Amino acid sequence: MSGLTDTVTLANGVKMPKLGFGVWQVKDGDEAVNAVKDALEAGYRSIDTAAAYQNEEGVGKAIQQSGISRDDLFITTKVWNNDQGYESTLEAFETSMNKLGLDVLDLYLIHWPVEGKYKETWKALEKLYKDGRVRAIGVCNFHQHHLEDLLEEAEVVPMVNQIELHPKLTQEPLRDYCKSKGIHVEAWSPLGSGKLLNHPVLQDIAKKHDKSVAQVILRWDLQHGIITIPKSVTKSRIIENTQVFDFELSTREMGVIDQLNEDERTGPDPDNFNF
Repeated sequence: MSGLTDTVTLANGVKMPKLGFGVWQVKDGDEAVNAVKDALEAGYRSIDTAAAYQNEEGVGKAIQQSGISRDDLFITTKVWNNDQGYESTLEAFETSMNKLGLDVLDLYLIHWPVEGKYKETWKALEKLYKDGRVRAIGVCNFHQHHLEDLLEEAEVVPMVNQIELHPKLTQEPLRDYCKSKGIHVEAWSPLGSGKLLNHPVLQDIAKKHDKSVAQVILRWDLQHGIITIPKSVTKSRIIENTQVFDFELSTREMGVIDQLNEDERTGPDPDNFNF
């Protein structure tokens, strides 16, 4: 039976776990340390943080205290909007690495497509990649037009595009475009910030499989080939979110979930955000 050690292979051959642990809105200090340690204990090997989450130090402490070999972990962080630009991105990267206590990062992402800056930021990521400081590079929240603009000058095609994605926002056209470019799609807020957990259609499917709605949504992600990073600070839910490899959604059930799409966001639209 497949499980938490399952990976996708990025365009450059680097293997990335299909199911990871996100720490957005997890407070730095004990909450972050304990949540990440609980996740690692439950079998997660991919941890997704960001400079903007202000919990990189807690993530770093949990990694050090876990006793798990660095080679077995996949750590992602992101450059924040205020730090975008070539030199400032390189500086921000060093700050993140110091907080995480790492020498090499597995995946570095541009957090948002800040107009007039993301191309210079990408050049900095390309340098970090070529210098061996980062094993893979990518973007977050990039629409197709952002990617097309970036690819006009990019020497390295982004390996990952992390976007808001859940049954109410299935992002099919963008997923198709990314697939055509060899870019893996990763879902943030896969559970729709918890707003989907009471959806009657999802509850009905979950009941048939004797699973939770969260488990059904994560299974839907995985069967679509979408990398997914649920977040929780509750140990029981952290464990529950790993128990998605012992059942399968039928083609009909997958289609029913696909049809829930309403292009409804819980977070900002990348074309209309102001941070």
